[in-house]
Amino acid sequence: MGLGGCIILIAVGAILTFATDWEVQGANLDVVGLILMAVGIIGVATFTSIARRRRVVVPPSTPVVEDPNRRTYE
Repeated sequence: MGLGGCIILIAVGAILTFATDWEVQGANLDVVGLILMAVGIIGVATFTSIARRRRVVVPPSTPVVEDPNRRTYE
């Protein structure tokens, strides 16, 4: 699940918790909304930590040596 899916879970959970007054037999929609928001927040945190690890730039291990025979013009 990507970042967009996590944000959709948070939005749907907020709508179920705060914007509806439906009553469903056998389910409390406020609790379902809170669970969806919690899963979405955990997903966002996981996604950002993984994305941060992928963006780490490692300097090259071999040194760059300039060629003395190469001419540069200014």
